[in-house]
Amino acid sequence: MKTIKKNIRLFVFFALVLPFMAPAFSAAQEHVEVFTLQQTIEKAMKANLSLKISRQEIKAAEAEKNAQRTHFFPTFSATYQYNRMDEGASIGGFATAAKDEYSFISSVSQPIFTGFSILRQYDIANLGLDAAEVKEKLVRQEIILEAKTTYFTLLKAQKLRKIAEQTVIQIDAQKNVAENFYQVGMSPLNDLLQAQVELANAKQELIVAKNTMENAESDFNTLLRRPINTPVAVVDILDYTPFEKNLEYCFTQADKNRLEIKIANLDVEIAEKELQLAKKDYYPSINLEGNYFRHGTEWDVNGGSGIFDPRGWNILAVAKWNFFEWGRTSYGLNEKKSRLSQAQFRKDDIFDNIQQEVKKAYLRTQEAEKAIITVEKAIEQAKENFRINQERYKEQMATSTDVLDAQTLLSKTMTNYYNALYAYKISKAALYRAMGQVILE
Repeated sequence: MKTIKKNIRLFVFFALVLPFMAPAFSAAQEHVEVFTLQQTIEKAMKANLSLKISRQEIKAAEAEKNAQRTHFFPTFSATYQYNRMDEGASIGGFATAAKDEYSFISSVSQPIFTGFSILRQYDIANLGLDAAEVKEKLVRQEIILEAKTTYFTLLKAQKLRKIAEQTVIQIDAQKNVAENFYQVGMSPLNDLLQAQVELANAKQELIVAKNTMENAESDFNTLLRRPINTPVAVVDILDYTPFEKNLEYCFTQADKNRLEIKIANLDVEIAEKELQLAKKDYYPSINLEGNYFRHGTEWDVNGGSGIFDPRGWNILAVAKWNFFEWGRTSYGLNEKKSRLSQAQFRKDDIFDNIQQEVKKAYLRTQEAEKAIITVEKAIEQAKENFRINQERYKEQMATSTDVLDAQTLLSKTMTNYYNALYAYKISKAALYRAMGQVILE
Protein backbone atom coordinates (compact mmCIF):
# COMPACT_ATOMS: atom_id res chain seq x y z
CA MET A 1 0.00 0.00 0.00
CA LYS A 2 2.84 2.35 0.87
CA THR A 3 4.49 1.56 -2.48
CA ILE A 4 1.30 2.45 -4.37
CA LYS A 5 1.00 5.79 -2.54
CA LYS A 6 4.64 6.56 -3.23
CA ASN A 7 4.22 5.84 -6.96
CA ILE A 8 1.12 8.03 -7.08
CA ARG A 9 3.01 10.92 -5.46
CA LEU A 10 5.84 10.55 -8.02
CA PHE A 11 3.34 10.49 -10.90
CA VAL A 12 1.67 13.66 -9.66
CA PHE A 13 5.05 15.35 -9.18
CA PHE A 14 6.22 14.64 -12.73
CA ALA A 15 2.82 15.53 -14.16
CA LEU A 16 3.04 18.94 -12.56
CA VAL A 17 6.73 19.66 -13.10
CA LEU A 18 7.49 18.23 -16.53
CA PRO A 19 5.32 20.71 -18.51
CA PHE A 20 7.40 23.52 -17.04
CA MET A 21 10.70 21.71 -17.59
CA ALA A 22 10.00 20.85 -21.24
CA PRO A 23 10.27 24.39 -22.69
CA ALA A 24 13.47 25.05 -20.78
CA PHE A 25 14.87 21.71 -21.88
CA SER A 26 13.96 22.30 -25.54
CA ALA A 27 15.41 25.81 -25.39
CA ALA A 28 18.62 24.43 -23.98
CA GLN A 29 18.74 21.89 -26.79
CA GLU A 30 18.21 24.53 -29.50
CA HIS A 31 21.50 25.30 -31.20
CA VAL A 32 22.14 28.63 -32.88
CA GLU A 33 25.02 28.53 -35.34
CA VAL A 34 27.56 31.30 -34.74
CA PHE A 35 29.23 32.73 -37.84
CA THR A 36 32.59 34.42 -38.19
CA LEU A 37 33.23 36.77 -41.10
CA GLN A 38 35.22 34.07 -42.89
CA GLN A 39 32.44 31.51 -42.43
CA THR A 40 29.86 34.01 -43.63
CA ILE A 41 31.80 34.60 -46.84
CA GLU A 42 32.31 30.88 -47.44
CA LYS A 43 28.64 30.11 -46.81
CA ALA A 44 27.58 32.96 -49.10
CA MET A 45 29.84 31.58 -51.84
CA LYS A 46 28.23 28.16 -51.61
CA ALA A 47 24.69 29.54 -51.57
CA ASN A 48 24.91 32.33 -54.14
CA LEU A 49 22.94 31.65 -57.32
CA SER A 50 24.81 34.21 -59.41
CA LEU A 51 28.05 32.32 -58.78
CA LYS A 52 26.41 29.06 -59.83
CA ILE A 53 25.17 30.76 -63.00
CA SER A 54 28.71 32.01 -63.70
CA ARG A 55 30.12 28.51 -63.31
CA GLN A 56 27.56 27.18 -65.77
CA GLU A 57 28.54 29.98 -68.15
CA ILE A 58 32.15 28.76 -67.97
CA LYS A 59 31.00 25.25 -68.89
CA ALA A 60 28.95 26.64 -71.78
CA ALA A 61 31.91 28.70 -73.05
CA GLU A 62 34.21 25.69 -72.78
CA ALA A 63 31.73 23.60 -74.77
CA GLU A 64 31.53 26.34 -77.41
CA LYS A 65 35.33 26.41 -77.68
CA ASN A 66 35.46 22.62 -78.12
CA ALA A 67 32.68 22.81 -80.73
CA GLN A 68 34.58 25.42 -82.76
CA ARG A 69 37.73 23.31 -82.64
CA THR A 70 35.95 20.46 -84.43
CA HIS A 71 35.64 22.61 -87.57
CA PHE A 72 39.36 22.08 -88.19
CA PHE A 73 38.77 18.35 -88.74
CA PRO A 74 37.09 16.52 -91.62
CA THR A 75 33.35 15.87 -91.57
CA PHE A 76 32.03 12.38 -92.30
CA SER A 77 28.51 11.70 -93.52
CA ALA A 78 26.43 8.92 -95.03
CA THR A 79 23.30 8.96 -97.19
CA TYR A 80 20.93 6.11 -97.97
CA GLN A 81 18.07 6.80 -100.37
CA TYR A 82 15.39 5.10 -102.44
CA ASN A 83 14.26 6.47 -105.81
CA ARG A 84 11.07 5.23 -107.52
CA MET A 85 10.62 6.13 -111.21
CA ASP A 86 7.29 5.99 -113.00
CA GLU A 87 8.89 3.57 -115.43
CA GLY A 88 12.29 2.19 -116.28
CA ALA A 89 14.26 3.25 -119.34
CA SER A 90 15.67 0.92 -122.01
CA ILE A 91 17.39 1.12 -125.39
CA GLY A 92 17.15 -1.78 -127.84
CA GLY A 93 15.80 -4.02 -125.16
CA PHE A 94 18.57 -3.22 -122.73
CA ALA A 95 17.65 -1.46 -119.46
CA THR A 96 19.42 1.88 -119.10
CA ALA A 97 17.74 3.10 -115.91
CA ALA A 98 16.15 1.09 -113.14
CA LYS A 99 12.58 1.71 -112.11
CA ASP A 100 13.53 1.15 -108.45
CA GLU A 101 16.94 2.38 -107.39
CA TYR A 102 18.60 2.26 -103.96
CA SER A 103 21.71 4.33 -103.26
CA PHE A 104 24.25 4.50 -100.47
CA ILE A 105 26.83 7.31 -100.42
CA SER A 106 29.49 7.91 -97.78
CA SER A 107 31.33 11.23 -97.86
CA VAL A 108 34.21 13.02 -96.22
CA SER A 109 34.79 16.77 -96.46
CA GLN A 110 37.91 18.61 -95.31
CA PRO A 111 38.05 22.43 -95.34
CA ILE A 112 41.32 23.64 -96.85
CA PHE A 113 40.83 27.40 -96.83
CA THR A 114 37.83 29.36 -95.54
CA GLY A 115 39.09 32.91 -95.49
CA PHE A 116 40.50 32.29 -91.98
CA SER A 117 36.92 32.04 -90.65
CA ILE A 118 37.45 28.76 -88.77
CA LEU A 119 40.53 30.12 -87.02
CA ARG A 120 38.81 33.40 -86.13
CA GLN A 121 35.73 31.63 -84.76
CA TYR A 122 37.94 29.43 -82.61
CA ASP A 123 39.84 32.48 -81.34
CA ILE A 124 36.54 34.20 -80.47
CA ALA A 125 35.33 31.12 -78.57
CA ASN A 126 38.64 30.91 -76.72
CA LEU A 127 38.40 34.56 -75.70
CA GLY A 128 34.80 33.97 -74.66
CA LEU A 129 35.98 31.24 -72.29
CA ASP A 130 38.60 33.59 -70.84
CA ALA A 131 35.93 36.25 -70.34
CA ALA A 132 33.59 33.77 -68.62
CA GLU A 133 36.35 32.75 -66.19
CA VAL A 134 37.16 36.38 -65.36
CA LYS A 135 33.47 37.17 -64.86
CA GLU A 136 33.20 34.26 -62.42
CA LYS A 137 36.03 35.79 -60.38
CA LEU A 138 34.26 39.15 -60.56
CA VAL A 139 31.09 37.61 -59.13
CA ARG A 140 33.15 36.15 -56.28
CA GLN A 141 34.49 39.63 -55.45
CA GLU A 142 30.95 41.03 -55.45
CA ILE A 143 29.83 38.27 -53.08
CA ILE A 144 32.71 39.00 -50.71
CA LEU A 145 31.80 42.70 -50.61
CA GLU A 146 28.11 41.91 -50.10
CA ALA A 147 28.94 39.45 -47.32
CA LYS A 148 31.18 41.97 -45.55
CA THR A 149 28.59 44.73 -45.88
CA THR A 150 25.79 42.51 -44.58
CA TYR A 151 27.95 41.22 -41.70
CA PHE A 152 29.06 44.66 -40.50
CA THR A 153 25.59 46.15 -40.98
CA LEU A 154 24.23 43.43 -38.71
CA LEU A 155 26.89 44.11 -36.08
CA LYS A 156 26.06 47.82 -36.19
CA ALA A 157 22.34 47.11 -35.83
CA GLN A 158 23.04 44.89 -32.80
CA LYS A 159 25.12 47.61 -31.17
CA LEU A 160 22.52 50.32 -31.80
CA ARG A 161 19.82 48.11 -30.33
CA LYS A 162 21.90 47.60 -27.18
CA ILE A 163 22.42 51.35 -26.92
CA ALA A 164 18.68 51.90 -27.30
CA GLU A 165 17.94 49.28 -24.63
CA GLN A 166 20.48 50.81 -22.25
CA THR A 167 19.03 54.27 -22.89
CA VAL A 168 15.55 53.04 -21.94
CA ILE A 169 16.91 51.46 -18.76
CA GLN A 170 18.80 54.61 -17.72
CA ILE A 171 15.97 57.03 -18.51
CA ASP A 172 13.52 54.73 -16.71
CA ALA A 173 15.79 54.82 -13.67
CA GLN A 174 15.93 58.63 -13.90
CA LYS A 175 12.14 58.73 -14.20
CA ASN A 176 11.83 56.66 -11.01
CA VAL A 177 14.18 59.00 -9.15
CA ALA A 178 12.26 62.04 -10.39
CA GLU A 179 8.98 60.41 -9.34
CA ASN A 180 10.31 59.68 -5.84
CA PHE A 181 11.59 63.25 -5.49
CA TYR A 182 8.27 64.59 -6.66
CA GLN A 183 6.37 62.43 -4.19
CA VAL A 184 8.34 63.90 -1.27
CA GLY A 185 8.23 67.41 -2.69
CA MET A 186 11.92 67.62 -3.56
CA SER A 187 11.42 68.31 -7.31
CA PRO A 188 8.72 69.92 -9.43
CA LEU A 189 6.21 68.00 -11.53
CA ASN A 190 7.93 69.29 -14.64
CA ASP A 191 10.98 67.10 -13.93
CA LEU A 192 8.81 64.00 -13.75
CA LEU A 193 6.86 64.90 -16.89
CA GLN A 194 10.04 65.56 -18.81
CA ALA A 195 11.47 62.19 -17.76
CA GLN A 196 8.27 60.43 -18.79
CA VAL A 197 8.33 62.09 -22.23
CA GLU A 198 11.99 61.19 -22.75
CA LEU A 199 11.24 57.60 -21.70
CA ALA A 200 8.43 57.37 -24.26
CA ASN A 201 10.76 58.71 -26.94
CA ALA A 202 13.49 56.25 -25.95
CA LYS A 203 11.04 53.33 -26.15
CA GLN A 204 10.01 54.42 -29.63
CA GLU A 205 13.66 54.56 -30.69
CA LEU A 206 14.13 51.08 -29.22
CA ILE A 207 11.29 49.77 -31.40
CA VAL A 208 12.98 51.28 -34.46
CA ALA A 209 16.34 49.78 -33.42
CA LYS A 210 14.77 46.33 -32.97
CA ASN A 211 13.14 46.48 -36.38
CA THR A 212 16.40 47.60 -37.95
CA MET A 213 18.20 44.66 -36.37
CA GLU A 214 15.51 42.22 -37.51
CA ASN A 215 15.84 43.55 -41.06
CA ALA A 216 19.61 43.14 -40.85
CA GLU A 217 19.15 39.55 -39.68
CA SER A 218 16.76 38.91 -42.56
CA ASP A 219 19.34 40.29 -44.99
CA PHE A 220 21.94 38.00 -43.45
CA ASN A 221 19.71 34.94 -43.82
CA THR A 222 18.81 35.91 -47.37
CA LEU A 223 22.50 36.23 -48.23
CA LEU A 224 23.11 32.68 -47.01
CA ARG A 225 19.76 31.47 -48.42
CA ARG A 226 18.54 30.31 -45.04
CA PRO A 227 14.91 30.57 -43.81
CA ILE A 228 14.37 34.28 -43.28
CA ASN A 229 13.42 33.98 -39.58
CA THR A 230 16.33 31.73 -38.61
CA PRO A 231 18.06 33.00 -35.42
CA VAL A 232 21.31 34.79 -36.25
CA ALA A 233 24.50 34.92 -34.20
CA VAL A 234 27.78 36.42 -35.42
CA VAL A 235 31.18 37.00 -33.87
CA ASP A 236 31.71 40.65 -33.03
CA ILE A 237 34.64 42.60 -34.50
CA LEU A 238 35.47 45.75 -32.54
CA ASP A 239 39.08 46.33 -33.49
CA TYR A 240 40.15 48.10 -36.63
CA THR A 241 43.37 48.51 -38.58
CA PRO A 242 44.16 51.98 -39.96
CA PHE A 243 44.46 52.23 -43.73
CA GLU A 244 47.88 53.74 -44.33
CA LYS A 245 48.12 53.70 -48.15
CA ASN A 246 47.71 56.88 -50.17
CA LEU A 247 45.30 57.53 -53.02
CA GLU A 248 47.90 57.04 -55.76
CA TYR A 249 48.63 53.57 -54.45
CA CYS A 250 44.92 52.77 -54.67
CA PHE A 251 44.77 54.00 -58.28
CA THR A 252 47.78 51.88 -59.22
CA GLN A 253 46.31 48.77 -57.64
CA ALA A 254 42.98 49.31 -59.36
CA ASP A 255 44.64 49.68 -62.77
CA LYS A 256 46.53 46.46 -62.17
CA ASN A 257 43.87 44.31 -60.51
CA ARG A 258 40.38 45.36 -61.57
CA LEU A 259 38.73 42.50 -63.39
CA GLU A 260 36.38 44.85 -65.21
CA ILE A 261 39.37 46.21 -67.11
CA LYS A 262 40.42 42.69 -68.07
CA ILE A 263 36.90 41.94 -69.27
CA ALA A 264 36.85 45.17 -71.28
CA ASN A 265 40.19 44.23 -72.88
CA LEU A 266 38.78 40.82 -73.81
CA ASP A 267 35.68 42.47 -75.28
CA VAL A 268 37.93 44.64 -77.46
CA GLU A 269 39.89 41.57 -78.59
CA ILE A 270 36.67 39.73 -79.42
CA ALA A 271 35.44 42.72 -81.43
CA GLU A 272 38.74 42.78 -83.32
CA LYS A 273 38.45 39.07 -84.13
CA GLU A 274 34.85 39.55 -85.29
CA LEU A 275 36.04 42.36 -87.57
CA GLN A 276 38.62 40.02 -89.07
CA LEU A 277 35.98 37.31 -89.38
CA ALA A 278 33.75 39.68 -91.37
CA LYS A 279 36.46 39.83 -94.05
CA LYS A 280 36.16 36.12 -94.83
CA ASP A 281 33.83 36.72 -97.81
CA TYR A 282 36.56 38.66 -99.55
CA TYR A 283 38.31 35.31 -100.06
CA PRO A 284 37.26 32.10 -101.83
CA SER A 285 36.58 28.95 -99.85
CA ILE A 286 38.31 25.69 -100.80
CA ASN A 287 37.17 22.24 -99.65
CA LEU A 288 38.45 18.75 -100.40
CA GLU A 289 35.67 16.17 -100.71
CA GLY A 290 35.68 12.41 -101.19
CA ASN A 291 32.73 10.11 -101.88
CA TYR A 292 32.19 6.36 -101.99
CA PHE A 293 28.90 5.23 -103.54
CA ARG A 294 26.90 2.09 -104.20
CA HIS A 295 23.72 1.69 -106.28
CA GLY A 296 21.31 -1.18 -106.75
CA THR A 297 17.80 -2.23 -107.54
CA GLU A 298 17.44 -3.89 -104.14
CA TRP A 299 17.90 -2.62 -100.60
CA ASP A 300 21.40 -4.13 -100.37
CA VAL A 301 22.60 -1.70 -103.16
CA ASN A 302 24.45 -4.42 -105.03
CA GLY A 303 23.75 -3.51 -108.68
CA GLY A 304 21.02 -4.89 -110.88
CA SER A 305 19.27 -4.37 -114.18
CA GLY A 306 19.79 -0.82 -115.47
CA ILE A 307 22.66 -0.11 -113.03
CA PHE A 308 25.85 0.30 -115.06
CA ASP A 309 28.15 1.42 -112.25
CA PRO A 310 27.00 -0.16 -108.96
CA ARG A 311 29.94 1.09 -106.90
CA GLY A 312 32.78 3.58 -107.09
CA TRP A 313 34.46 6.62 -105.53
CA ASN A 314 35.55 10.12 -106.41
CA ILE A 315 37.60 12.98 -105.00
CA LEU A 316 36.68 16.61 -105.55
CA ALA A 317 38.52 19.86 -104.90
CA VAL A 318 35.84 22.55 -104.70
CA ALA A 319 36.65 26.27 -104.79
CA LYS A 320 33.83 28.77 -104.32
CA TRP A 321 33.89 32.55 -104.32
CA ASN A 322 30.92 34.89 -104.11
CA PHE A 323 32.58 37.88 -105.73
CA PHE A 324 29.52 40.15 -105.87
CA GLU A 325 26.73 40.37 -103.25
CA TRP A 326 25.54 43.98 -103.59
CA GLY A 327 27.87 45.27 -100.86
CA ARG A 328 26.75 42.75 -98.22
CA THR A 329 30.29 42.04 -97.05
CA SER A 330 31.16 45.74 -96.95
CA TYR A 331 28.08 46.56 -94.86
CA GLY A 332 28.88 43.72 -92.49
CA LEU A 333 32.43 44.98 -92.16
CA ASN A 334 31.22 48.50 -91.32
CA GLU A 335 28.97 47.07 -88.63
CA LYS A 336 31.87 45.21 -86.99
CA LYS A 337 34.00 48.37 -87.11
CA SER A 338 31.29 50.20 -85.17
CA ARG A 339 31.09 47.31 -82.67
CA LEU A 340 34.83 47.57 -82.16
CA SER A 341 34.59 51.32 -81.53
CA GLN A 342 31.81 50.68 -78.99
CA ALA A 343 33.97 48.16 -77.15
CA GLN A 344 36.86 50.64 -77.01
CA PHE A 345 34.61 53.44 -75.74
CA ARG A 346 33.17 51.13 -73.08
CA LYS A 347 36.69 50.28 -71.95
CA ASP A 348 37.53 53.98 -71.55
CA ASP A 349 34.26 54.57 -69.69
CA ILE A 350 34.95 51.66 -67.33
CA PHE A 351 38.40 53.03 -66.59
CA ASP A 352 37.00 56.48 -65.75
CA ASN A 353 34.31 54.99 -63.50
CA ILE A 354 36.88 52.87 -61.67
CA GLN A 355 38.99 55.94 -60.94
CA GLN A 356 35.97 57.71 -59.50
CA GLU A 357 34.91 54.65 -57.52
CA VAL A 358 38.36 54.29 -55.97
CA LYS A 359 38.52 57.95 -54.95
CA LYS A 360 35.06 57.93 -53.37
CA ALA A 361 35.78 54.74 -51.43
CA TYR A 362 39.13 56.13 -50.29
CA LEU A 363 37.61 59.39 -49.03
CA ARG A 364 34.79 57.56 -47.23
CA THR A 365 37.36 55.33 -45.54
CA GLN A 366 39.46 58.30 -44.45
CA GLU A 367 36.38 60.13 -43.18
CA ALA A 368 35.16 57.18 -41.13
CA GLU A 369 38.63 56.52 -39.69
CA LYS A 370 38.97 60.12 -38.53
CA ALA A 371 35.48 59.95 -37.02
CA ILE A 372 36.44 56.85 -35.04
CA ILE A 373 39.49 58.57 -33.56
CA THR A 374 37.50 61.69 -32.70
CA VAL A 375 34.47 59.98 -31.15
CA GLU A 376 36.55 57.36 -29.33
CA LYS A 377 38.05 60.09 -27.16
CA ALA A 378 34.63 61.52 -26.36
CA ILE A 379 33.06 58.27 -25.10
CA GLU A 380 34.67 58.30 -21.66
CA GLN A 381 33.96 62.01 -21.32
CA ALA A 382 30.27 61.44 -22.12
CA LYS A 383 30.08 58.57 -19.61
CA GLU A 384 31.69 60.65 -16.88
CA ASN A 385 29.47 63.61 -17.69
CA PHE A 386 26.38 61.43 -17.32
CA ARG A 387 27.59 59.96 -14.03
CA ILE A 388 28.36 63.39 -12.55
CA ASN A 389 24.96 64.79 -13.52
CA GLN A 390 23.21 61.78 -12.00
CA GLU A 391 25.04 62.30 -8.71
CA ARG A 392 24.42 66.03 -8.75
CA TYR A 393 20.71 65.48 -9.39
CA LYS A 394 20.47 63.13 -6.42
CA GLU A 395 22.05 65.90 -4.34
CA GLN A 396 19.60 68.40 -5.90
CA MET A 397 22.50 70.30 -7.42
CA ALA A 398 21.35 69.68 -11.00
CA THR A 399 18.01 69.51 -12.77
CA SER A 400 16.36 66.56 -14.44
CA THR A 401 17.03 68.31 -17.75
CA ASP A 402 20.77 68.16 -17.04
CA VAL A 403 20.60 64.41 -16.49
CA LEU A 404 18.47 63.78 -19.55
CA ASP A 405 20.72 65.94 -21.69
CA ALA A 406 23.74 64.03 -20.44
CA GLN A 407 22.00 60.73 -21.24
CA THR A 408 21.13 61.95 -24.73
CA LEU A 409 24.72 63.06 -25.25
CA LEU A 410 26.04 59.66 -24.12
CA SER A 411 23.64 57.74 -26.37
CA LYS A 412 24.47 59.97 -29.32
CA THR A 413 28.22 59.59 -28.71
CA MET A 414 28.00 55.80 -28.53
CA THR A 415 25.79 55.73 -31.63
CA ASN A 416 28.23 57.95 -33.52
CA TYR A 417 31.10 55.70 -32.51
CA TYR A 418 29.55 52.49 -33.77
CA ASN A 419 28.25 54.21 -36.88
CA ALA A 420 31.79 55.39 -37.60
CA LEU A 421 33.38 52.03 -36.72
CA TYR A 422 31.22 49.93 -39.01
CA ALA A 423 31.08 52.61 -41.69
CA TYR A 424 34.88 52.39 -41.71
CA LYS A 425 34.82 48.61 -42.04
CA ILE A 426 32.25 48.73 -44.86
CA SER A 427 34.07 51.58 -46.63
CA LYS A 428 37.37 49.76 -46.33
CA ALA A 429 35.80 46.62 -47.79
CA ALA A 430 34.44 48.73 -50.66
CA LEU A 431 37.89 50.27 -51.15
CA TYR A 432 39.55 46.86 -51.40
CA ARG A 433 36.86 45.88 -53.90
CA ALA A 434 37.52 49.09 -55.86
CA MET A 435 41.21 48.20 -55.95
CA GLY A 436 40.40 44.65 -57.12
CA GLN A 437 41.94 43.12 -54.01
CA VAL A 438 40.46 40.21 -52.07
CA ILE A 439 41.40 40.88 -48.43
CA LEU A 440 39.35 39.49 -45.57
CA GLU A 441 39.25 42.09 -42.81
